[in-house]
Amino acid sequence: MSKRAKPAASSPFSFVLFGGTGDLALRKILPALHAAHCDGSLGPDGRILAVAHTPLDRNAYLRWADEHVRPHIATARSSDAQWEAFRARLDYLQLDASQPDAFAALREMRDSLQGTRIFYLATGPSLFVPICEGLAAAGLTDGARVVLEKPLGYDLASSNAINDAVGSIFAEDQIYRIDHYLGKEAVQNLFALRFGNSLFEPLWRREWVESIQITVAEQLGVEARGSFYDQTGTLRDMVQNHLLQLLSIIAMEPPQSMDADAVRGEKLRVLRSLKPLGAEDIRRNVVRGQYHAGAIDGLPVNGYLGEPGVRPGSTTETFVALKVEVENWRWAGVPFFLRTGKRLAGRVAEIVVNFRPVPHSALGAQPLRSGSNRLTIRLQPNESIRLNALAKQPGMGMNLRGVFLDLAFDQFFQQDRMEAYQRLLLDVIAGRLALFVRRDEQEAAWRWVAPILDAWRSPDAVPKPYAAGTWGPAAASALLARHETCWIEEEN
Repeated sequence: MSKRAKPAASSPFSFVLFGGTGDLALRKILPALHAAHCDGSLGPDGRILAVAHTPLDRNAYLRWADEHVRPHIATARSSDAQWEAFRARLDYLQLDASQPDAFAALREMRDSLQGTRIFYLATGPSLFVPICEGLAAAGLTDGARVVLEKPLGYDLASSNAINDAVGSIFAEDQIYRIDHYLGKEAVQNLFALRFGNSLFEPLWRREWVESIQITVAEQLGVEARGSFYDQTGTLRDMVQNHLLQLLSIIAMEPPQSMDADAVRGEKLRVLRSLKPLGAEDIRRNVVRGQYHAGAIDGLPVNGYLGEPGVRPGSTTETFVALKVEVENWRWAGVPFFLRTGKRLAGRVAEIVVNFRPVPHSALGAQPLRSGSNRLTIRLQPNESIRLNALAKQPGMGMNLRGVFLDLAFDQFFQQDRMEAYQRLLLDVIAGRLALFVRRDEQEAAWRWVAPILDAWRSPDAVPKPYAAGTWGPAAASALLARHETCWIEEEN
């Protein structure tokens, strides 16, 4: 397999990783930095300082990285020599970020934090403000960049409180609110598909599109995150950020350029055009579910209430399906159906654009089938674009049958794929903001989901059960049936 072209080396930087012994650090951030190191895109003068409360020195941290980080790195991407060279970039500082006085130790290292300072907050949101205040007190914020992981708050009010506090220390163009979905290669291809091809633009509107489906399905349960997930739920964890970001990219107008503010400004217009949800809309068009015991790949799995860390009798949702409308000139009257959940029948992320049937059959008594013409954009597990159409079946008569054209990207592009976190971290290092969420985008998304959160606080608002290993509650299918369509679940 051919290798990706070697990126240009970056300028000197100091990458300070708060939460440096956490799950996100060992599974995603450090492996992504290692991949960038192997590609030659970090440059020789990039250093990584892990910061955490765990009592370790540098040598102990390197042993921890050998044990916990290296297993998450593909062996094909890393020789022993590459791993040793990456380890040489690492340092460690024990620091309790909840204690303001602790940042004196980081201030003493100020002269060694050369180049652009990047502070990655891979911690709970409760530490975002104390860390930023500690950095400011240590005199480390001038010209620095700060990366904030989701969830950024629990609702609109808490999100605004964090943004206000962080924004009083860092300017907006210093703040990188990360949504790793925006770094996926397949999501980048949404921009290429829409704005690089004249084929689709004339059809990308209400006159030709009947409905659009966005599905992000997981087979995994809450794993070891039961206590976190029980305080969060699928609406906050997936819909408010990932799915609304995908919707905004699919529905946005062509930006003037791929400049950060041009792209984010068009996404914001979509988010502000979402039809507000009243109580009746929520009752009819939002489905809330929770998985019960079932089977995944033939093996029994627990229900949500049996997961470690989940409160007895919890009503936290693990599935959400909803109908969304974009009230603007391009999309008026076109329903967007969003679906996401855990312990579903498959692991898939895809967007299905259903085109309207022909207005009159010139081929005799042929059914004018909804969805016969559709474009399926598969984001995971394997990237592809499939265009479904009707063709004449061989033989006598004019009998139509569904066929498809399939474009599998791994067959066209043989080079290694860049993982989402690697792309986003390189963008932070280079100072590129286009793939990060601007504050007004985030506020618009929180404002739109707020009525749903309020409605679900009612004691009567309990999630509908579904068996693990299925596609969710029956009400999710009924939601689409009322619009004379169904969820598209294609084998790939």
